[in-house]
Amino acid sequence: MDMVICRDVVKTYRQGKIDVPALRGISLSVEKGEFMALAGPSGSGKTTVLNLIGGLDVPDAGEIIVDGRNFSRMSPSSLAELRLYRIGFVFQSYNLIPVLSAVENVEYVMLLQGVPSGERRDRARAVLDEVGLSGMYGRRPAELSGGQQQRVAVARAIVANPAIVLADEPTANLDSESGKSLLAIMKEMNEKKEVTFVFSTHDERVMDQARRLVLIRDGRVADDIRK
Repeated sequence: MDMVICRDVVKTYRQGKIDVPALRGISLSVEKGEFMALAGPSGSGKTTVLNLIGGLDVPDAGEIIVDGRNFSRMSPSSLAELRLYRIGFVFQSYNLIPVLSAVENVEYVMLLQGVPSGERRDRARAVLDEVGLSGMYGRRPAELSGGQQQRVAVARAIVANPAIVLADEPTANLDSESGKSLLAIMKEMNEKKEVTFVFSTHDERVMDQARRLVLIRDGRVADDIRK
């Protein structure tokens, strides 16, 4: 079953008076349960693909279907609801809320979903335990290392049981050991919970672990390697 379908997707950004093509008619699909990496040099279009799949941006042309829903036929409110309930995000810069503790950051998505407070706290603590942060529930982002902050970000992304997790350069700011540990956590979640992961990356560690590697150059799919 395809979790994501992109058909002939085009995206151009305006920089001053110049149009800069980001995607030039890209087509690809992502099957349920995949552990897949989009790889390519800076400016190749891989982050743009991720943002479009996540509904954070809209294509100029083409179709994007996620979890059976066609983005072009959805209202902004319906798209926001899809992002909230079905898509998890992990950002390179963590995007944690500085004034909230680790457990409160993980709870945040469930708060928006209207999950009762007791259930929110229990689920947030359980998933923090899963990513190796037991006992760090009360620490704020400034009291955590980069690797620990990214683990909180992963916990926040998966706590609400999304259909797919989109991770933009999740290991870029991590040292070798932290990156390796984080990848192992995500791979285990993929294998045990069948969470679909799609990464954008130029990190060899991520590319080595991915079971499918889609190479993007100049806004097009240059290669599609299944391991």
